[in-house]
Amino acid sequence: MAYVKPMQREDIPGLEGVMASSEAMMGFVPNSMLTMAHMPQMAMAFSMFAGTVFGADLQQIVANYQHQVPEDPAADEALSPDIVQLTAYCVSLSAGCRYCQAHTSHSAHKFGIDKEKLLDVLNYETSVLFSDAEKAVIGIALAAGQVPNDTNDKQFEALRAHFTQRQVVQLVGVISLFGFLNRWNDTMATQLEAIPTSFAQDTLDQAGWEVAKHAAET
Repeated sequence: MAYVKPMQREDIPGLEGVMASSEAMMGFVPNSMLTMAHMPQMAMAFSMFAGTVFGADLQQIVANYQHQVPEDPAADEALSPDIVQLTAYCVSLSAGCRYCQAHTSHSAHKFGIDKEKLLDVLNYETSVLFSDAEKAVIGIALAAGQVPNDTNDKQFEALRAHFTQRQVVQLVGVISLFGFLNRWNDTMATQLEAIPTSFAQDTLDQAGWEVAKHAAET
């Protein structure tokens, strides 16, 4: 059973171009796209990104969608930046990408997450530093970053106690975006920039972080 119910195509007329494009390519509209549709702009952005990765002409993609930018009826439910960055940090920690750990820890602190919290996320279940909402976010992000994926019913129940369906979709969107970025930067051995390097060395070294293959060339 899906943790978030897919939208009905007839209820999202603003995304008809996106859904028609998916149907033309695959022969049907995948439920993944209908689930993303809880946050309409995510469904459109993903369609454009996927088309680009698959080799479609970007100018043609933009031309197809430029008059179809969907409204987000639940835009006021957008997650706060601190929750977004905490999610990003935890999934990157779980996936093992040091480059993304440095970036997301720096951004999380910038948006109000204390350094002590960053160092205590692996102890989140018993830690007094986190709210119940933060614990739900950390739990799902750490589990989702594992291979194979380790998310479960209980974790989604904890999320639903604090977040709307649209917010859950955004959270999973953040996790999935960093699934891409973790793979990209770990595979490419992307050189880590000076500011996040300094922050991570000052903050995360206690947790065993090291720049490793992401060190800048000298």
